[in-house]
Amino acid sequence: MNIKVITPGELFQKMNAQEKVILLDVRAEEKYHDFHIVGSNVDSYNIHKEEIFNLEETENLANESLPKDKEIIVTCTTGNSATKCANVLSAHNYNVAVLEGGITAWTEYLKTK
Repeated sequence: MNIKVITPGELFQKMNAQEKVILLDVRAEEKYHDFHIVGSNVDSYNIHKEEIFNLEETENLANESLPKDKEIIVTCTTGNSATKCANVLSAHNYNVAVLEGGITAWTEYLKTK
């Protein structure tokens, strides 16, 4: 399954253009609270990757607040778990993209701004 990938630069442009951005951070709650992507036009969700992996068995996400009609950008620390989660969500008809390189790439990108 081919999942769309968005670069940190493309995400930055969306945020600067005041586009509505929906971010799903699949890292552990502690890591999310330490740092996550924020912005006035960003809706941020923190659902642990295990809950998304369990979708394969349960068919139901406990957090039903994720919209199916809008693009959801999935991120984690480096992008590996986000890609796995995006594949599961895509199979359940969510419109997903993965932040290339995850939070690590995002923080590196911000250093150039």
